[in-house]
Amino acid sequence: MPPRASRISWLIPLFVVANVIVFIVTMYVNNCPKNSFNCRLTFLKRLSFESLRDNPLLGPSSETLKKMGALNSTLVVKKHQGWRLISCMWLHAGVLHLLANMICLLLIGIRLEREFGFVKIGLLYLLSGFGGSLLSALFIQDRISVGASGALFGLLGAMVSELITNWSIYSNKIAALITLVIIIGINLAVGILPHVDNFAHIGGFVSGFLLGFVLLMRPQLGWVRHQGHAGMPGGAPVKSRHKIYQIVLLIVAVLLLVAGYSTAIALLYKEVDVNKKCSWCHYLSCVPTSHWNCNGSKTFECEVCSSLSFCFSIFSASLRNRRRPRSSFLLYDSF
Repeated sequence: MPPRASRISWLIPLFVVANVIVFIVTMYVNNCPKNSFNCRLTFLKRLSFESLRDNPLLGPSSETLKKMGALNSTLVVKKHQGWRLISCMWLHAGVLHLLANMICLLLIGIRLEREFGFVKIGLLYLLSGFGGSLLSALFIQDRISVGASGALFGLLGAMVSELITNWSIYSNKIAALITLVIIIGINLAVGILPHVDNFAHIGGFVSGFLLGFVLLMRPQLGWVRHQGHAGMPGGAPVKSRHKIYQIVLLIVAVLLLVAGYSTAIALLYKEVDVNKKCSWCHYLSCVPTSHWNCNGSKTFECEVCSSLSFCFSIFSASLRNRRRPRSSFLLYDSF
C-alpha cells in the first residue's frame, strides 16, 4: 500500500471530467438555435446558451435538464425513475454552476482522496449525493433540481466527523472545528436564498457527517501492528487499534444511516407530503423577504456551491490542521 504522501488522486479528477462531459452532452441535446431565436454566444452554434432571462447561469433549458435526468419527485415516484436520485448530481444548470462546483470538488476532494483512498472518498461522495437527493425530493416536489453540491456538502460533513472521531491525533483541533462550523453556518445560510436547493445541501451534509464516522476512522496514536515489525520484543504490549468512543460513534452512525435512508425512501414512495407534517421546514431552503419571494418563475433549483470562498476557506483550514507526527514504526490501515 503506498504511503499517503505518494498517493495520486485520480478519482476526483475523473469525476470532474465526467461532469464536464455530461454538461457538454446536455448542451448538445439542448440545441438552443433549433428551439429559440434568443440564444447567447451563438458562435457556439448547437452548444450556445439559453437567454439570460431563461437561464442566468449560462446553460440549457429546464426541459433539457429534465430530459437528461434532473431530479423531480413526481417522475421518481409516479414514473418509477429512481435513477434520477443519482443522475441529477452529474448535471449542472450552467457554466457558472459547473465551474463553482468543480473548483470546490478539486480543492476539497483531491486532499481527501490522497489521505483516505479512492474507494472511501468515492463511496462518501456518491452516498452523500444520494442522501441530498432524497431530502430534496421529499421537500421540493414542484421543481426540478440539479447539481453536485449535495455530494460536496457530504465531503464537508465528513471533514467535521473525521476531526471528531480522530480527535486525539490532531493539533489545533479546536481552531479547526470552529473554522469548519463557521463555514458550514455561512454556506447553509446562503442556502435560504431563492433557487438554491438547501435541502440537498442539508441532506448531503448530514449523510457525509455520519459516513465520516464509518469510513474515515483512524487508529489511535500509539497503536502498532505486532506482526511485521521486526524491532518489537516478543512480549511487548500492543495498544488497541481504536478507542471505545470511535467504535461507539461508528455503530451509532451506521444505525442512523440505515434508519435515515430507509425512512426517507419509504416516505418518498408512499408519497407522504412532508411539508404538511413540518409546516416550517420550507424556511430551511428559502426565507421570503421584502427583496424576494420564494415562489419565483424559475422552474429549476440549483444546488449551488454557495461561493468559491467556501472552498478556499475549507482548503486553507485543512492545511492548517496538521496531525501530530507519528513514530516510523506505527502502522495504520487505510485503503
